[in-house]
Amino acid sequence: MMKPYSEYKPSGVQWLGEIPKGWLRLPLKYLTSSFVKDGPHETPIFLDVGIPFLSVDGIQKNKLIFEGCRHISAEDHKIYSKKCKPVKGDVLLGKAASVGKVAFVDSDKDFNVWSPLAVISPKSEVDGKYIFYSLQSKFLQSLCEIKSNSNTQKNLGMKDIDNLSFCEPSYDERESIVSFLDFETKKIDSLIYEKESFIKLLQEKREAMISHTVTKGLNDSVMMKPSGVEWIGDIPQHWELRKLRYIGECQNGINIGGDAFGSGYPFVSYGDVYNNKALPEKVKGLVESTIKDREIYSIQAGDVLFTRTSETINEIGFTSVCHKDMPDAVFAGFLIKFRPKDNTINPLFSEYYFQNEKLRAFFVKEMNLVTRASLSQELLKRMPVPLPPENEQIEIAKYLSNKDKKINELIKETKSSIELLKEHRIALISAAVTGKIDVREVA
Repeated sequence: MMKPYSEYKPSGVQWLGEIPKGWLRLPLKYLTSSFVKDGPHETPIFLDVGIPFLSVDGIQKNKLIFEGCRHISAEDHKIYSKKCKPVKGDVLLGKAASVGKVAFVDSDKDFNVWSPLAVISPKSEVDGKYIFYSLQSKFLQSLCEIKSNSNTQKNLGMKDIDNLSFCEPSYDERESIVSFLDFETKKIDSLIYEKESFIKLLQEKREAMISHTVTKGLNDSVMMKPSGVEWIGDIPQHWELRKLRYIGECQNGINIGGDAFGSGYPFVSYGDVYNNKALPEKVKGLVESTIKDREIYSIQAGDVLFTRTSETINEIGFTSVCHKDMPDAVFAGFLIKFRPKDNTINPLFSEYYFQNEKLRAFFVKEMNLVTRASLSQELLKRMPVPLPPENEQIEIAKYLSNKDKKINELIKETKSSIELLKEHRIALISAAVTGKIDVREVA
C-alpha cells in the first residue's frame, strides 16, 4: 500500500484537489524548452517510401508506430523541419481528431509530423517522461477533453496546450516518479500483452477448429476421400463436394441514390454483414425502396450475404447468415446474396462454413485487384463447398456453437481483466503525478 505525502495544500483546481505542500502548479510551458509546435496544415504529397510522416493514427498504446505510415520526400521534410522537427526525448500529443493520445519519442529515427500532432520539447529527458506520464493522468486527459470541445471537430489549441496545468515537484521527485512509473507500467503493460496474446491464441484456435470441423466432420474414424481441392484436402467419403453455383443463386445488392436513405423500409448495410456472423432481425438502416425493389432484393431465412467490395482486400468475403425472414428489407450494392435452393445447406452450418478463414484465402488468391478490392459473382460461384447430410450439418453446427460460446466467454473474461489493468495503470499514473502517493522511497 503506497503512502501519501505528510502535508498537502489546495491546488486551486477543483478536479486536481490537494497537492503535496512543496509542489507547484504551473503551466506546461515552464517544463519545456520552447513553445509547443505542430506540423504542416496543408496536405503533403505522400510517397510509398521516404521520410516517415505521422499523424494521430501513428500513436497506438502510447507508442509511435512507423509500420504502414505515410511518407514524404526529403525536400518536404527539410521544409517542414524549419517549423517543427521531433527528436528523441520529445513528447507527441494528439490535438485534433483523437485528442489526448500521447507518446514519448524514444527513437533517433528521422521523421516528421502532420498538424493533428503537437510536439512538446522538454528541458530534459526526465521532464519529457514526466510530461508523458502526466498527460496520461485522468486530470490532464479531462482537461484536454474540456479545452478541445467545439461545435465541429475537436481541436486542442496550441496556447491551450502550453497552458495546461501541471503539478511540478522538485527535479529529484520528478526523477523518482518517472523511475517508479517506468517500472510499474512496464509490469502492467507486460501483463496486458500476455492477455492480448492469449486472446489471439483463442481466436486462432477457433479459426482452426472451424476450418477443420466444416471440412472433416466430427468422426475421426470415418473413411475419407480426396476432395481435389488443395486447401480443403480429404473429406468424409459420404460427403459431397459441390461448387456454390450448383447449390444456389447469387445476386448483387441494390444501387439507389443517396437521397433515398433515412426513411422507408429496412436496409441491410455493409456494416450489418461485416460486424455480424448472424444477421440482426432488425437493422437500423432505412431506404425508400419500391415494391419491385423489395421483391428483387428480398432477404429470407437461409440467405448468406457476402461483403463484395472495399478499399482493402482484408474486408472482402465476410459473411452474415439470415436465420429469420426479413419482410420488406433490401440489401446494399456492396454485398452479394447467396440463396441456397432445396435446403441443400442448413443456415446453422452456413454460419460456420462461410467463416472458414481458408475461404477468404481462396478469394484473395483468385481475386483480380484494380483500384478497389472486389469479389465477383463468378468467383463466388466457383467456391467449393463440402456438403455433409443435413442431420450431420446440424450436429456440426451445434458442436461448433457450443465450443464457440466457451471461447467467447474466455475472450470476454480476458478482455474485462485487460480493462481492469488499464484502469489500474491510469489510476497509478494519476496518483503518482498529482502527489496522491509518495513514491520517493520505492523508486
